[in-house]
Parts: sequence; structure tokens; C-alpha cells
Amino acid sequence: MSAIQKNVEQTSESYSASFTQGHLALPPAKKYLVLTCMDARIDPARAFGIDLGDAHVIRNAGASAVDALRSIVISEQLLGTNEIVLVKHTGCGMLTFKNEDAYGIVEKNLGGEAVAELEAKNLDFLPFPELEKAVEEDVAFLKASRLVPESVTISGWVYEVETGKTRRVV
Repeated sequence: MSAIQKNVEQTSESYSASFTQGHLALPPAKKYLVLTCMDARIDPARAFGIDLGDAHVIRNAGASAVDALRSIVISEQLLGTNEIVLVKHTGCGMLTFKNEDAYGIVEKNLGGEAVAELEAKNLDFLPFPELEKAVEEDVAFLKASRLVPESVTISGWVYEVETGKTRRVV
């Protein structure tokens, strides 16, 4: 067992010993979802004031609305959320490369067959060169989608990893 696995096991034992919130309902109590980046420097619960059971938190590389659409539809249509808070962040890795760069690294590390699989799946890594513009584009994508009802409130934000502050973009 790896050190990470041991930590999960030990932490689970400690956490579950005093856990008292197993009664929380499946749908989020405050009926909203937060879409943010998978970056390990972001703690959505603490940074955005989310208590257990309040909201869905969807995380992916770059807080991509395109990548999260499946989860967004499930959250809204099956579990009743009616607001989306999209939060990208400063210092995001998605600002540092282009698709060609990612394909090149995959080829170098995993070989041509892996690249062929990426190409067969038409995988776009969804990098972006400008942070605020990417927030605006993802919010516009969600607002334009027929899969997101017009009644859903959508806002776009930037979390500053350097200061812990979050500022609204749209």
C-alpha cells in the first residue's frame, strides 16, 4: 500500500469516527453548482463558503464548461440546481500550452499509439491564452447552450491563487 493510500485509510478512520452528516439529502440544499479548476491550490469549500451538502462542486482542468457540460446537465436536470458559479484562477496551467504541445508530450511519453487514440477521440485539451476572456467565453457557452435553461443564473469569476481573493468577471 502506498503512503497516499495509507493516508486515505487513516484519515477516513478519523473523519468517520465523528461524522454526523449522513442524513444530508442528495440534491444540494442551496441549489447551485460551482465549476472550478482541479488545481490543488484551490479549496472550493473554504474559498467559496460551501458547507457540506450546500452545492455541487465540479472540477476539471481549467474549469472548462465544455468539459463539465455532462455533469452540469445532471446537476440541473436530475438534482435541481438552478445557478452556476464558474471560477477559473490565476496561474492556471491551461494558460501555459497549446494543444500541439500536449499532443507532443503525449507522443514523447506514451508513443504514437497514444497520439492516435487522442486523434481518434478528437481530444481537445481546451487550453486558453487569456484568463478573463476564457471566463467570458465559458459563461457565453453555457448561456447559449440549449442544455442550460435560461432560468439558470450564471456568473464567472477569477480566484487569485496568490491572495485567496475571488473577483467577479461576468
